[in-house]
Amino acid sequence: MAQTKMVQIESKRQLRYTTEVVDGNTVRVETASPQIREKELRRTQVEQNRQRALSMNLHYVLFMTIAAVAVVTICIFYLRLQATSTKLQKRTVNLQTQLKNLQIENDIVYNEIISGVDLEHVREVATEELGMTYPAQSQIVTYSAVSSDYVKQYEEIPD
Repeated sequence: MAQTKMVQIESKRQLRYTTEVVDGNTVRVETASPQIREKELRRTQVEQNRQRALSMNLHYVLFMTIAAVAVVTICIFYLRLQATSTKLQKRTVNLQTQLKNLQIENDIVYNEIISGVDLEHVREVATEELGMTYPAQSQIVTYSAVSSDYVKQYEEIPD
């Protein structure tokens, strides 16, 4: 009489059971069904894809090394630009402070010069020592200026 039993099939990573097999002199050899073969094929393909995805080949390592070097180089360049920008901003503030101080000093010296000039003394020296006189009424010419900045004379003033 024929006996039936379960047969174990070992694959790389798992142990699985197939359909029943009959022992005896009239043993039928069953072949795996197409669905089981297709599942097995898919499993091996998935396993191969996992292995391929997890492995790092030379091209991948080389690409990642170049990318990392590029990122570090860009970061260093950016930090240098930031440092230069900060240095220039500090220099600009320093120069603006110096300019303000010089303007204040210039105004103080100008006011001292203006306050030190005695206009009455200048008039006395001009009239008595240098012989200057006040203009006669006929020598005075009046005109109206369009702009108060300067006057550009294109021709002689009529007498």
